[in-house]
Amino acid sequence: MNSNTKRYDHSAARLRLVACSLVASLFFSLVSACRSDDPPAAAKDDVGQARERENGPQGKSAKANHLAAETSPYLLMHAHNPVDWYPWSPQAFAKAKKENKPIFLSIGYSSCYWCHVMERESFMDAEIAAFLNQHFICIKVDREERPDVDDIYMTATQLLTGRGGWPLTVFMTPEGLPFLGGTYFPARQGDRGDRIGFLELITRIAELWKEKPEPLVEQARRLTAAVQQVLREQRKEQTQTPNASQVEQVKESMREQFDSTYGGFGSPPFPANQPKFPSPPELLYLADRMGRTQDREAENMLTLTLDKMAEGGIRDHLGGGFHRYSVDRFWRVPHFEKMLYDNAQLASVYTEAYSLTKNPTYRRVAEEMLDFVLREMRDPQGGFYTAIDAETDAEEGKFYRWEKEELQAQLDPESFAWLAPLYSFSGPPNFNHDGHAYYVLQLPDSLDRLAAERHLTTKKLVAKIRPLRERLLEARSEKKRPLTDTKILTAWNGLMIRGFADAGRIFGVPRYREAAEQAADFVLETLQQPGGRLTRTYRDGSAKLNGYLVDYAFLVDGLIALHRATGNPRWLQEARRLTDRQIDLFWDEKDSGFFFTSDDHETLIARAKKQTDSVLPSGNGISALNLIYLAEQFPEQHYGAYAGKLVGSLADGLENPQSARRMPTAARAVAAWVARQTESTEK
Repeated sequence: MNSNTKRYDHSAARLRLVACSLVASLFFSLVSACRSDDPPAAAKDDVGQARERENGPQGKSAKANHLAAETSPYLLMHAHNPVDWYPWSPQAFAKAKKENKPIFLSIGYSSCYWCHVMERESFMDAEIAAFLNQHFICIKVDREERPDVDDIYMTATQLLTGRGGWPLTVFMTPEGLPFLGGTYFPARQGDRGDRIGFLELITRIAELWKEKPEPLVEQARRLTAAVQQVLREQRKEQTQTPNASQVEQVKESMREQFDSTYGGFGSPPFPANQPKFPSPPELLYLADRMGRTQDREAENMLTLTLDKMAEGGIRDHLGGGFHRYSVDRFWRVPHFEKMLYDNAQLASVYTEAYSLTKNPTYRRVAEEMLDFVLREMRDPQGGFYTAIDAETDAEEGKFYRWEKEELQAQLDPESFAWLAPLYSFSGPPNFNHDGHAYYVLQLPDSLDRLAAERHLTTKKLVAKIRPLRERLLEARSEKKRPLTDTKILTAWNGLMIRGFADAGRIFGVPRYREAAEQAADFVLETLQQPGGRLTRTYRDGSAKLNGYLVDYAFLVDGLIALHRATGNPRWLQEARRLTDRQIDLFWDEKDSGFFFTSDDHETLIARAKKQTDSVLPSGNGISALNLIYLAEQFPEQHYGAYAGKLVGSLADGLENPQSARRMPTAARAVAAWVARQTESTEK
């Protein structure tokens, strides 16, 4: 199953029919073949490896391509592919125009399992690489470095297919106008069921470009116009007055997709094999709702979800932290990558939930999560790494899964018999890979109930489990580790700074506050240019790419959390200074709100101004919360005026149930603004 594929519902989805019908006689079979459906769940074998065993090694090219000078680990993985990759650059587009070749754009990231599969199957295949090099200009993008590029071409793919995901596969004119998009493709027809093969796809596109390019160019123009309209719809001037009913609308929308048995959100009737994502922005909204209004329904949705996630295999019960998501409804079997942004936000969620409920499980989960980040995702200079891969030696979950014999070898018979039912390795294996059965450790119930069954207090059960967990963790640490993406992103570090600052404040643990301060020092010293402008990414001594809206907004959010945790005015002043810079670079004077890219950013085919959340909160939603806090601290300054304009623009989206469902961070901002206005009136 393509673990990184999701369905989308754009307000301009009607344009998909227009775009796809332009050249229906020519494109019907091609566009249909490019549907970005998930690969079959059963197809876990690596076709590229199978072909290598049959035909000899495909191998990586001894000669480096144009990615060799990049710092992104994801791009460097492809630097010795036989495909002549370029990074996103003027040189690539100039070459495409000069040679009149279409562009093949491939977007992914280091911890994307199916990105690795497509590389092994297609981009290391000599025949496919030779065809690409002859007929296309090939560009490879790390979506985490270039979220602006990813957003534009993901939108195009969604409009064509109704879905999107990674690896993102897009074909464009030499000017960068997309005419076809999809996600993962197997190397050849027949490799994975009836899915079109990548070689067959690029062969057909090359033929069309050579023989009859006009319909492709017209398709690209129409699709680009549709993308621009989708992004432009997020830029209209809004005039709604913020009110409490808009905040309630988000919960009403969430209720329709809430799984009242296992927590989390999905599509009713919740089939067993439906993936479950933690969705931290939604959980933070529920915690905020619960804290402001003692909303019992919000409390139930929040606590049931947090409880089930804490029990399931999506949580790493040995090392701490959460995997990206579960491949089933029950949170049992994870997709094994670990992302900094998930753990950063979930640290704040569980910490805030502990503050609201005083449930010790939430504190324990948060502390194990933070300790994992300090142990495995922290740079020696204090910043935090981006992600840990899902696979080792091309096998998904190899580092985290267990065979029964492995567990028995680490535990004496008595300890094994006692621990096995607690962590679900006493019965049949619960994870299968390539025909082999393994165990993913998980709790069958809450620790409170498991302790009661054994006539123990929860505290005593936890204490008895601890040395056995540590023994298994030590044994696991001797295995070959999955790849860690060691680039450091400003925005994601801002989220993690907040996670540590929140825990330091609420738990009263100095080392968590200190970790947040060290990370803030690192980001401000290393990812900030002399003029005070932020860069996006850092690795191996090199900071590059101008920061996006989220880099400023999320870092300011982390600095504000540090100010709340420490009372140190330095962090408030840094937050204020960066916000002023953000306003100068990103504010839309015409319609209010912040663009995603700065005023002097390179010209792309569209410029977005997003209000909706994804797995990350929207930059505008977080900015509104930041401005409200700064307005409280500096009432004589301009922050209140900017906050009012921005919250007003967010309020309009909350009036629409469809968009409100995707705007929980905006709802938090509206709730904070309404509370502030109420307090001012009462005074």
